[in-house]
Amino acid sequence: DIDAFEEIVNKYQKKMFNISFRMTGDYNEAAEAVQDAFLSAYRNIKGFKGESRFSTWLYSILMNHSKNRLKRIRSLSFREPVSLDDPLDPDEGHIKREYPSGELSVLELLEKREVTIKVQGCIDSLDYDFKEVIVLRDMQGFSYEEITTMLKVSEGTVKSRLHRAREALKNCLRKFLGEL
Repeated sequence: DIDAFEEIVNKYQKKMFNISFRMTGDYNEAAEAVQDAFLSAYRNIKGFKGESRFSTWLYSILMNHSKNRLKRIRSLSFREPVSLDDPLDPDEGHIKREYPSGELSVLELLEKREVTIKVQGCIDSLDYDFKEVIVLRDMQGFSYEEITTMLKVSEGTVKSRLHRAREALKNCLRKFLGEL
């Protein structure tokens, strides 16, 4: 019965995830282990003989999946790229692992820089009155009240200029970047 099994999942998923996370130390691996454990339990529900509590049976399945995931993590760690320039870790006596960078690639950095240059070019092309409200509101985050005080104009004027400046900016950027 899928509805009954859904209740089981709702009842045990948080505790199972907590257990698996403590075992694997990795959020994604723990989530996968819990999912695999529930799938195994669903497929093998007839294998539950009632010799122990259902939760005990379910947690034992989870422990097996978590252990398998942990073995997999350790096995992959030996295949991870290492830098021969890194010093040995004195505590463990082996080379520290070097993980791939989470930073943007060179191509992504160039594209981002190009977009930034085009955005700045469009901002520079705006009339001064429009440019100042875009900079103060959208780039610096000042409130309308603060901007009216700084520029000594009414709030309606600030809002009107900001709307017209955003439209002009959007039209300018369409020429360079296509549809926004």
